[in-house]
Amino acid sequence: MNDTMQNLMREATRLTQSGNLMEATAAIQRALGNARGAPMPPAPAPIPASAAIILDGCVFEVAQPGAGRPDSASPESARRAAEAPTAPVAETSRGSANSHTCTAAGAFTEGSHTHASLTRRYKLYTPPGVTGYVGKGLPLVVMLHGCTQNPDDFAAGTGMNELAREQGFCVLYPAQSADANPQRCWNWFKHTHQSRGRGEAALLASMTLSVIQQHGIDARRVYIAGLSAGGAMAAIVAAAYPEIYAAAGVHSGLAVGAASNVSEALAAMRSGAKPGAQTSAIGGENGGARGGAGGGAGGGRGLGQTGDGSAVPTIIFHGDQDHTVHPRNGEQVSEQAVAAVQLASGHSVTKAVEHGVSRGGRRFTRSIHRSSSGQTIAEHWLVSGAGHAWAGGRASGSYTDPKGPDATGEMLRFFLAHQQPENN
Repeated sequence: MNDTMQNLMREATRLTQSGNLMEATAAIQRALGNARGAPMPPAPAPIPASAAIILDGCVFEVAQPGAGRPDSASPESARRAAEAPTAPVAETSRGSANSHTCTAAGAFTEGSHTHASLTRRYKLYTPPGVTGYVGKGLPLVVMLHGCTQNPDDFAAGTGMNELAREQGFCVLYPAQSADANPQRCWNWFKHTHQSRGRGEAALLASMTLSVIQQHGIDARRVYIAGLSAGGAMAAIVAAAYPEIYAAAGVHSGLAVGAASNVSEALAAMRSGAKPGAQTSAIGGENGGARGGAGGGAGGGRGLGQTGDGSAVPTIIFHGDQDHTVHPRNGEQVSEQAVAAVQLASGHSVTKAVEHGVSRGGRRFTRSIHRSSSGQTIAEHWLVSGAGHAWAGGRASGSYTDPKGPDATGEMLRFFLAHQQPENN
């Protein structure tokens, strides 16, 4: 960190402590502007604080080599809506007129959804109508963007819409509001958004159910994934609502329970959550039950646990040179998924490790965890030489690494191998 940035950061700290948050945010932004003009240093371990700065709910990410810059603008009746978020709600969901079903012409349409006191906009991709889809509900993938991103940027970078067009599924992109977080980060590190029936977790679950109902989605094949702050929030939402999501994808994110405030978030992003932080979430207030009535916080089941003793299967991608979210966090997401199975059922879990090289030349290690029943419960991809960017992504979007293995394709493969039980 150069002298100018050190001075700006000291000033930001002073302003924060004195309660001048607007001025502190401006100081942070000036510091980042200074940092972006200098080359990134080699990746140390643990990660330097300058790589990711959190201030009053804002996560500021410093781009790494190879990462594009973000755009500046730019089934039982689907588990019954009454079962989802448990607090009294007044909710609405509005979409454009040409997006009533997934069998309509392919379209990327806008809408908004309100749950309780929160409203967020979204974009929904529906594939072109194909005769074979008529009368058959399509799968749904919910994609949560990272900080400074938006649905269009995230769709462009991941290429998920193109895959949806080819294979026939819908993609929902919730959009974080700048009012909720100035850098458009999902508030994964605030305790008010981390459990069932509360905050952004409840809003995203409610939005998902609304889209399932309005568009004839196959409620047994609904999945959620995200990048960075979006990946951390995807883990939270899947854990809180396992009866909705059949599998989850966490790219460059953090485990549930890694942090409950700003200082803990910064520490976790630097070097991973403190020992026991993520495992303490298991058996806590998050989990609902697949096939059960669901219930709110304190419902009695642990993180991501389900009625049949399984857990929400999770696929994880993380670069081993990530300067923003330490790769230890990816390991912790995997460990959490395995621990949930063992706690719920007592099943043993086996691990197989494979090594490979992507078409772009990046080496990777793929660790596959299977329960004694043979189900893959976690798949962890550690990508050598990769930073804080979507593996195999496209340069048309921000925070992408075209050289990496195809995270989009691999996540979809993993997702479609899992679905909710028949009685769900």
